[in-house]
Amino acid sequence: MPRASSPSPARGAARAGLLAALAALAAGLALAGCGDTVQAKPIPHNELETMIVAPFPVYWAGGSFQQMQITEVAPDPSGAFTVQYGNCLQGGQGTCTPPLQIVTNPDNSFLAGGRAPSSDARLRGVPVKLAEAGRTVTIPTGGVVVSIFARDARLAASAAQAIVAINRPQSPGEALPAPLPDTGFGSTPLPSQRPATARPAS
Repeated sequence: MPRASSPSPARGAARAGLLAALAALAAGLALAGCGDTVQAKPIPHNELETMIVAPFPVYWAGGSFQQMQITEVAPDPSGAFTVQYGNCLQGGQGTCTPPLQIVTNPDNSFLAGGRAPSSDARLRGVPVKLAEAGRTVTIPTGGVVVSIFARDARLAASAAQAIVAINRPQSPGEALPAPLPDTGFGSTPLPSQRPATARPAS
């Protein structure tokens, strides 16, 4: 039986360096939140790591954006990732409305906003939908849909130019990959949705 190939030393060193950087980022984010009792919660580096090892591109705007730190990273049971920047504008724990949220949905058959009024535009080489007077930007790119929800249209537009995939080589402002046809992600059961296989009796 062939043995599984082990990762190269260079790849292992790169991964170790990335994990160390994530740990430092998480520590900095924890300290940044210390002045706000509602928002003061550290971002575990393993949550950031789940974005890196995701099997699809996961978008963010860096460790901070326009002087707003990441205040939450939330993987969703559906497979989507939400990165939140800044403290709640209204609400509180569990009902927070942050200044900026970036959601990467691997189900590219789903466009956020449903039938809400929207307008079409082009951004970074791909077609996008603008809604809520420009405060919401929906970007189908590659096999994912990235949705940006912001407190105002200017912040949404700036974030749309800045986002990059944390787990792919990419630069802010460069052209985004063209949308792919429906990848079928939404119709494929997640591991948690599959029934456990019975073990044969010994």
